[in-house]
Amino acid sequence: MGEFNEKKTTCGTVCLKYLLFTYNCCFWLAGLAVMAVGIWTLALKSDYISLLASGTYLATAYILVVAGAVVMVTGVLGCCATFKERRNLLRLYFILLLIIFLLEIIAGVLAYVYYQQLNTELKENLKDTMAKRYHQPGHEAVTSAVDQLQQEFHCCGSNNSRDWRDSEWIRSGEAGGRVVPDSCCKTVVAGCGQRDHASNIYKVEGGCITKLETFIQEHLRVIGAVGTGIACVQVFGMIFTCCLYRSLKLEHY
Repeated sequence: MGEFNEKKTTCGTVCLKYLLFTYNCCFWLAGLAVMAVGIWTLALKSDYISLLASGTYLATAYILVVAGAVVMVTGVLGCCATFKERRNLLRLYFILLLIIFLLEIIAGVLAYVYYQQLNTELKENLKDTMAKRYHQPGHEAVTSAVDQLQQEFHCCGSNNSRDWRDSEWIRSGEAGGRVVPDSCCKTVVAGCGQRDHASNIYKVEGGCITKLETFIQEHLRVIGAVGTGIACVQVFGMIFTCCLYRSLKLEHY
């Protein structure tokens, strides 16, 4: 009877080892996906960060990059801990899983909170940013972001093209007779912003605020879903780790 129990425990441990190994392989790939989403946000979708008053969007992306890198390292550690049957490595693996879990939950919560606040922030700050920083010394990033925003989303001004009347650049005389930036034009040529007729410039209901809000909200949904989804998967990893740790402890005694 004792021999049967020992064999049964050993089979259970072997099953847990292979289950946890499979999980770690999937977990490593998930970490790669999380880090890729963070890098994608920073490298390709960060052009408009200079137009945002809050650093939450940027912080969320950085959290995903860090969490993804730690996930990949943790996945390798988990495989080593599983096959070497080292309980101290399993403890470390569990702690790292818990840390990553918390990081990704934080990223998901930040994305959700910022998603709710985005409309208010853009309404309060985008018009002011365009009016006071566009084509001003030391604000080249804002100028580039505004030009790209208006061209990419076919819009002009924060709410409408009339917002540019309050622009310090337009009022200073340095605009060369332009009433809107050239980036408002449907066909961009030097000086095309001198004429603000609908046949020449983009006149979109809601202006650039609506376009930018939709753009950022879409990416916040991706960030939040990835962070929360991977965090939920990690719960299973922590359960498997606890089961294997307990099984090894029973075999040791």
